Order: sequence, then structure tokens, then C-alpha cells
Amino acid sequence: MARDIIDETPISSRDELVTWFEKGCKAPADFRIGTEHEKFPFYIADHTPVPYDGRRGIAALLDGMQKLLGWEPIIEGDHIIGLLDVTGGGAISLEPGGQFELSGAPVETIQQTCRELHAHLAQLRQVAAPLGIGFLGLGMSPSWTLARTPRMPKRRYDIMTGYMPKVGTRGLDMMYRTSTVQVNLDFSSEADMVKKLRMSLALQPVATALFSNSPFTEGRPNGYLSERSNIWLDTDNNRAGMLPFAFEDGMGFERYTDYALDVPMYFVKRGDTYHDVTGASFRDLLEGRLPQLPGERATVSDWSNHLGTIFPEVRLKRYLEMRGADSGPTSRICALSAFWTGLFYDQTALDAAWDLAKDWTEEERDTLRREVPRTGLRTPFRNHTLGDIARETLDISRAGLVARGKQDSFGDDESVFLGPLDGIVTSGRTAADDLLMRYEGVWRRSVDPVFMEQAY
Repeated sequence: MARDIIDETPISSRDELVTWFEKGCKAPADFRIGTEHEKFPFYIADHTPVPYDGRRGIAALLDGMQKLLGWEPIIEGDHIIGLLDVTGGGAISLEPGGQFELSGAPVETIQQTCRELHAHLAQLRQVAAPLGIGFLGLGMSPSWTLARTPRMPKRRYDIMTGYMPKVGTRGLDMMYRTSTVQVNLDFSSEADMVKKLRMSLALQPVATALFSNSPFTEGRPNGYLSERSNIWLDTDNNRAGMLPFAFEDGMGFERYTDYALDVPMYFVKRGDTYHDVTGASFRDLLEGRLPQLPGERATVSDWSNHLGTIFPEVRLKRYLEMRGADSGPTSRICALSAFWTGLFYDQTALDAAWDLAKDWTEEERDTLRREVPRTGLRTPFRNHTLGDIARETLDISRAGLVARGKQDSFGDDESVFLGPLDGIVTSGRTAADDLLMRYEGVWRRSVDPVFMEQAY
């Protein structure tokens, strides 16, 4: 979530940065689940994107949500850019192209995160309906050009917009035309973090395949099942990808700290001002020799905000963020949280998932990362397909959820949320495959029906 942290505690050494990560370790009894999802606002009448300003714009939507929820508004300059639930820990924020994001509160069960999601969407519809606004759950906006896509009034996005074309060809598409779902999960120790990071990095292409849902660009099939994932292959490879160093001996908080220290920065925020420091490293700031801000020293805010501008397939903060899935309908948002929770929060399942992937080579992991956006579950792997790996992974996750024993009032455990994935692995057909079939069939080669059929 693009929301800046405020903590002006000074940081003077690399060791303090390592300690920052170490403080994320939690006892298993305190493990939580945080689900973030983005969606595209559009005008129901003509399927055009919703601008920030105007009587029926994004700002009016945020104002309405603030009045309904009573959440604290997040203001930048004269603009409302988000909302914060100071009691529960959830937040609403805006991505660069107006993608409307809920960052859910940390909760104990999939049932709770799913209830939170449904409550959010019901509240959002209550405010959006009088404005004529709907919301689309896809991994990429299906018809809007980059030029037609609105831009939100956030200074950090202005800085990124100027920098992205210098380091890749698809950065602006990533910023303005994609939507994702993320699941944030905890670790108990450095060793636990390393195992979970390695396992989830290796298996992230499985999630990308299962949740592929972005086959259209500018009104036509784009040749991919997950164009959102494909875009990341040439966005900014200094801060994206599969983190091959994570699989090397000696991986831990120190190694990730050294990686993050050398990832080019975007900005340093002082007060309400964003200073463009693109291209400089955090080492420069830590040592007080940042060319753009001579003598300025690092703070906890700087470190936390910088870590949020690093975009690997799995991101380490004081928890681990799963970043490989396209946005989709509510059932699949809940399914993604369930999928990873089952693999993370039962030791037997975690061991089995890592055993599944631990002998994969760097070349094999990278090949999956490159090929899956186009071929999904049909991607060849050794003597099988990724669909075979997905089926086995899903079975491991289910066993992990059953072992957790988190039941609802009907006696159902969290494994029921994996239901949408069962159909996908059985048929081998993802949501993207089904959308393409409908495009060629009942939609008569038009993407317009997607705004009705995939709206929340």
C-alpha cells in the first residue's frame, strides 16, 4: 500500500536497519493475516475511468467514505488521498491511476479477512452508487489507454512517473493500469523468515498462474493470461524479480538489508515535502552524503518508506508480502489469503511446500517467472506442467488450513475458501482463459461486457 510511515527516530548504522527487521518476529500465537486488494473505479454509464476531481470523482468518493466510516483522512497538500482506521489498523489508499485499495487490518482467520472484504465492498457501493461509480476486479484495465487513465495528486507518484521510463519500458503501465491482491503474513524467527521467503518466492509463479486475470489491453486480447505479471518483467529490474540471493547460503536479515541499501531510492520525505532523490542509494542517506540533501541523515520513516518502494515477487518488511496475483472477484481474494495462509501457518505444510520446491534451480525459477504470464498452468516444468505443481501445492495448503482448525459457527474450517481454486486446477482453465472464451463467443469480440460481469 502506498501510504507513508511517520517515525522520525534517527538511524545511524546498518545494524539498526537489521534490528528493524528482527523486531518483526512474532510468536506463532500472534501470527496475523493482512489482505490488500486494488480495484479500478469506472463510470457505470459509459465504462470510462473516474478522475480525481469533480462532483463524482475519486475525491468525492473518499469524502463519502470518510463520512460513512469515520476514519481519519490522509491529506497531502489540499487533497484527500486516503483514509486510516486508527483503531483497527485498516486503511484505504489510492494507487497512481486511481486504483482504489483496501489494506485490511491484521486479523487471525480467513473468515475475518473475508468478512472485512465484504463489509468494505458493501460500504463502498453505498457511497459509490449515487455517484454512478462501479469497481472492476481485473489485473489490468481492459480498455483504457495510458493517456486516458487519470493520475492521482500524490507527489511520490510524480517522482516515480518521471523515473520509471529511465529504468524499463513498462513502469507506467504497472503504475497506472494494473491491480493486484496481496497477502501479508508473519514469521517467528530469522530462520522461519528465510524458509518462508524461499518457499513463497519459488511458488509465486503458481499463484500467478492460478489467479491469472488480465488478458485484455486497450480493448483486445494482449496475448497473455496475466499481462500484469508480464509487465513486471520490464518495469525496473533493480527492484523487482525473484531475489536469487535469497536462496544462497547466509541469507537472512543482514543480506536483505544489504540488498535494500543498494536499491535506488525514489524520494525522501521531510515534513510535507517529497524530495526527488531518484538514483541515489540508501547508503548515501545513511552516511549523510546524499547529493540532493547534503548532510541529511536517515530516519525510521525513510527506511520503512524505502522498503515499500522495492517490488520483488515476495517483499520483506516486518512481515512477508505475497505479490504475484492479479486482482479478481471476492471469492478469489479470499482464496489467495487462504492459499498462502495454509502454506505459512502450519509447520508440516510449510515443510512440505518447501520440499516441493527446494531443489529447483535458479534457472528453473526464472523460467517459470518468464513463461507463466503467457502459458499459465500449461507451462511445462520438468516432466510435468505447472498445473501439476499447483494441484500438489493446493493439497498442501488445504492440509495446513485443516490442521489450523479455525472453524466458523457452522463448523467449517478455512479450507472452504480454497473452493474456487479446486475448479481451476481440475479444469486447467483460469479466469483469464474463461474471459478470452467469452470474448470470442458471447461477447462477440468486445470487452465492454467485462465491466458488468467482473464488477464488484
